Amino acid sequence: MSSLPPLSAALRAPTILVFDSGLGGLSVFRELTRVRPDAHFIYAADDAGFPYGPRDEQDLIGRVTAVMDALIARLAPDAVVIACNTASTLVLPVLRARYAIPFVGTVPAIKPACEGSLTKQVSVLATPGTVKRDYTQALIRDFAGNCHVTLVGATRLAPLSEAAMAGAPVADEDFAAEIAPAFVREGRDRTDTVVLACTHYPLVLDRLEKVAPWPVRWVDPAAAIARRLSSLIGPVAFAASPMPLRLFSTGRPLDAALVERIVGRRSRRGELVPLDVVAM
Repeated sequence: MSSLPPLSAALRAPTILVFDSGLGGLSVFRELTRVRPDAHFIYAADDAGFPYGPRDEQDLIGRVTAVMDALIARLAPDAVVIACNTASTLVLPVLRARYAIPFVGTVPAIKPACEGSLTKQVSVLATPGTVKRDYTQALIRDFAGNCHVTLVGATRLAPLSEAAMAGAPVADEDFAAEIAPAFVREGRDRTDTVVLACTHYPLVLDRLEKVAPWPVRWVDPAAAIARRLSSLIGPVAFAASPMPLRLFSTGRPLDAALVERIVGRRSRRGELVPLDVVAM
């Protein structure tokens, strides 16, 4: 993967585009903005296409590529973070072949989860799309070792998380039903680690912890993604006042107040990507 020149050589703050199907990518976005206060950040949500989990693979490739074409043409970012497991496990090779700029993906954190598991019972809580990807199976084959990995494709958890973040009432029982298959007992051993393999899930972690049948270690890859991006764009070379976050979406303008509450940084009112350039 190519990398950007150090900021001291570029003499400007890099522009970073962070993309997801909805609000879930804000869990990665807030970590990126914390680690790189010098960068200009843009958050883009394909909310008109949400959720991505049930979509056919070719349909998803076409849609993400079309949205990304429109965003890159308009915004000219220096690097892109795909803050979505479902998209990353399928579309990253296409995007990297299409553009010269670096793309950082979000994929299930199976390796660190299995390395840290004491019971060797690990669950991956994801969307149906992420669960069925060959990429996910390859991660298990290459990094699970002697761990037993349970894949859970939660059909409603991302929409429930999106609703809860927007302030809609979501019952504890609904969250409990979605995560229940991730808690497995085999003899005297039981799941001790759950991989949060959808970026929506860390944003409702307090709700998941509340309804979990027993305490587990929840693995969120956001910090690792931030480190990877930072390694690509070089060290922080100057102090700067953080720029307001720019917000884009394909359906309706994102709620700047909601984004500020989650990310902890000032945001501009959301702007729309014209749907006539997006494959529906």
